[in-house]
Amino acid sequence: MAKQKIIVSVTNDLSTDQRVDKICKTLLDLNFDVLLVGRVLPKSIRVKRIYQTKRFKLWFNKGPLFYANYNIRLFFFLLLNKTDILWSNDLDTLWANYIVSKWKNKKLIFDSHEYFTEVPELINRPKIQQFWKRIERNIFPKLKHVITVSQSIADLYKKEYGIDVKLLRNIPVLNKRQIEVENIKIEGKKILIYQGAINVNRGIEHMVEAMQHIDNAVLYILGKGDIYEKIEYLILQLNLSEKVQLLGEVPLEKLHGYTQQADLGLSLEEDKGLNYRFALPNKLFDYIHAEIPVLVADLPEMKKIVNDYQVGKVIENHAAKYIAKKISSMIDNQEQMNIWKENAKKAALELNWEKEKHVIADLF
Repeated sequence: MAKQKIIVSVTNDLSTDQRVDKICKTLLDLNFDVLLVGRVLPKSIRVKRIYQTKRFKLWFNKGPLFYANYNIRLFFFLLLNKTDILWSNDLDTLWANYIVSKWKNKKLIFDSHEYFTEVPELINRPKIQQFWKRIERNIFPKLKHVITVSQSIADLYKKEYGIDVKLLRNIPVLNKRQIEVENIKIEGKKILIYQGAINVNRGIEHMVEAMQHIDNAVLYILGKGDIYEKIEYLILQLNLSEKVQLLGEVPLEKLHGYTQQADLGLSLEEDKGLNYRFALPNKLFDYIHAEIPVLVADLPEMKKIVNDYQVGKVIENHAAKYIAKKISSMIDNQEQMNIWKENAKKAALELNWEKEKHVIADLF
């Protein structure tokens, strides 16, 4: 029997999307012929995957013209290429996928990586937010196969649209393939790490400002995003170049190697909009799998994981001096740090992709 073909689409450049990479590999294991579609940017790094990839070179790379450009390209690509199943990631790929799924009478799976209409980039731009909300309202009630990253987001969609939404968390695989990376340890210093997008309301400015009050640690920030240059400037402005290091975008294959070298992982998103309030980011699970303690924001989904598995602490506010004091109290207590590390090791045996991925098989 010929393999069924599935086309998976995203709007990013494929290089750092852990969730989509895991899903595509799982689909391969389920004997699908997989093609992942994204875009290429001027500074995109080369990607090499065990499944097929296609990256569009677009006329526009941000703003409304980008989304229109991408969806038109995606629409014609999906229309003209043979496929059995469509897998749409996030609301910004849904229009093209939905129209083609109807025209070709193909199964559509929608994977919501976040509560899109409440991302920080939209909550202060009501007209654009309403545009995306209209797309959501027009299509969501008609969807039959929807998955998302946290139970709170699943409950929101179910309450609003009366649809069944499955939970598929951003959890790493056990025993990640090791790739050698540079040594980032510094003698006599604890290593703090933030990995993920350098975007607004992720608490990154507060982490940097907190480093003014911490002398025995270095903060490494791994990732790229909309406020990358702002963070660069803040580091220079506060004269923190020796305490805060920006490593830029790190390929998926190398990320775990850096994270393992850290002593404490940070995820300090601000409660700005429902998307961050109910976030359950993959970096939290990456820290746990690297067996390092975590410090997270007082947001329900992250707080529950930290408290249930006793793998770190929760902040009560984002004041720089308070965060610095919290970090210092953690890294200076080696006995407690060892307990958290041991708890993280145990938690990884429960929170792993091998146990989570059955959700994908159940869709078929």
